[in-house]
Amino acid sequence: MRFLGNIEAKTDAKGRVFLPATFRKVLQQEGVEQLVMRKDVHEKCLVLYPQTVWNEQMDALRQRLNRWNRQQQQIFRHYVSDVETLSLDGNGRFLISRRYQEMAGIEQTVRFIGVGDTIEIWADAEYSKFAEQKDDFANALEQMMSDV
Repeated sequence: MRFLGNIEAKTDAKGRVFLPATFRKVLQQEGVEQLVMRKDVHEKCLVLYPQTVWNEQMDALRQRLNRWNRQQQQIFRHYVSDVETLSLDGNGRFLISRRYQEMAGIEQTVRFIGVGDTIEIWADAEYSKFAEQKDDFANALEQMMSDV
């Protein structure tokens, strides 16, 4: 499953937004009906995981963490508890709750960014700040690929 692209959309007054058709097609081809949404660990954006991808990530994280280690159990609990399960309505829309809108700084305009097996949702203003770091990206990519 591969999501690619950068697509602008608008939320309505209730916080509903259309998942871009290109991303819906990928989900339909894979037979995915449910998505999991959580705030990104590092950036001020939301991440949509197809249910299958989310399950794989949870399994991988669980395997790395010791249930009998308090700190590791707290990490796992925090990671998996702050999520929402979503289904698209008949029109391809879903609701971004107020809580998640506030976490990501979403007002009305959002950007859907395909990031391989997940989809990021950015407030337009936050994405603009991120996109301004192109020189940092180019330098980091050059360094990383030169080391190969």
